[in-house]
Amino acid sequence: MKVPGKNELLSEKVKYLDLEKIRTIRDLLIAFQHTSIQSRNLGKALSIYERMLSDQARPTIFMGLAGPMVPGGMRKVIRDMIEHGLIDVLVSTGANLYQDFYVGRGFSHYIGSPNMDDLLLRKYFIDRIYDTLVDEEKFRETDDAIGRIGDRLEKKEYSSREFLEILGKNISDKNSILYTAAKKHVPVFCPALNDSSIGIGLTKHYSKGKDRIIINPIRDNYELAQIKMQSKSAGVIYIGGGTPKNYIQQMEVISEILGADENGYRYAIQITTDTPQWGGLSGCTFEEAQSWGKIHKEADKIQVTIESTVGMPLLVGAVLQGRSFRKRKPLNMRWNNDKLEGLKKGK
Repeated sequence: MKVPGKNELLSEKVKYLDLEKIRTIRDLLIAFQHTSIQSRNLGKALSIYERMLSDQARPTIFMGLAGPMVPGGMRKVIRDMIEHGLIDVLVSTGANLYQDFYVGRGFSHYIGSPNMDDLLLRKYFIDRIYDTLVDEEKFRETDDAIGRIGDRLEKKEYSSREFLEILGKNISDKNSILYTAAKKHVPVFCPALNDSSIGIGLTKHYSKGKDRIIINPIRDNYELAQIKMQSKSAGVIYIGGGTPKNYIQQMEVISEILGADENGYRYAIQITTDTPQWGGLSGCTFEEAQSWGKIHKEADKIQVTIESTVGMPLLVGAVLQGRSFRKRKPLNMRWNNDKLEGLKKGK
């Protein structure tokens, strides 16, 4: 291997950011590609995302969503990603999906402070999510609404994908994540549905007796693995880490166990504040994931260490101001219960 010389190492100069020339979010992220530290990584994420969107192989894009993104004000950003075909599959924590449904019923989040008197908040039945407030009484009403939806359904086994599509059809808010996913036939999975207020609502349904629905999390594994197996190419976007990230990562392992050839994710973007030295998956690098075969050995990849409510809207805004997604065809998924009978490019 040739050792580079000094002139080669010093061949590319940093381009100092000139804000007087910046007019759009896209201008900013393109300029970031020639700066340093996390701004350069965010600029690289734009390049990778646009290559993924314009790839002629039409990779299936899986997004893992963790952290308080809906209470943090990012609800419509996520909804727009679905509406404009920037992702094909969403895997989320239950909290984000529950709070999307909560807002879809006409309720709100409120501006607070991390330094508020939490015992006073408890007195008024107000919940705090860092500097955001919600009305616990409206949460309880939403829990009851979810339980009643369970009461009305045919008493059988469901995947989280099926049930979340039903939730999306039970609201009419066009800015909703679940409503838009149901309308666009984009599958939404929640591997820890019970670890959320959706699970609380369904627990009330379950408590009423034997005539009840069942959410089967292993069926989720099987359904999501089929999407991965039928995708000739695939990419991932992780907002935060946690269970959604691991869930998407392990689909490569499950696919191989079910007989598919090794086919790790070809594109990989992560926006997170976690770091790898603690050993947890949220901060795990894509290089570490390559040791498991989850990420392809030649993957186009970047990890951006930045708070998600800052990094995600900048990245998505820059993509939406470009043209890379405009000719991308949607995926049509035809389900027969737990069987994916077709995964085809639509018009």
